Amino acid sequence: MRGGFANAGWLRYLWCMTIVTVFRSRLREGVESEFQLADAEMSRIAASIEGFIDQKSYVAVDGERVTIVRFADKESHRTWAEHPEHLAVQRRGREVFYSWYDISVGEASYVHLFGDPDV
Repeated sequence: MRGGFANAGWLRYLWCMTIVTVFRSRLREGVESEFQLADAEMSRIAASIEGFIDQKSYVAVDGERVTIVRFADKESHRTWAEHPEHLAVQRRGREVFYSWYDISVGEASYVHLFGDPDV
């Protein structure tokens, strides 16, 4: 999250209708190291885009991965979706990294925040 919880600029995004991407996937065997490098670079690029709010990734015990990414608006999400390096890594993901994936993108109709997510 850029600027941390206390950053008033970040907080204002919570009061608008954010764009949420849920990316579920499974990696092919033997690609973890290469995937981690590409994933770190994509996270860095996403975080540099104006309107990026936050990103979290989780791995379930069965190996399924879930990444949740939030942007402040459709325009910033589109900037990310159409970023040339992101498009190249998507292609590489289909060819090398993923055995399966599912992407859902939607507009949050309600956001409620309690406490500090960084604690």
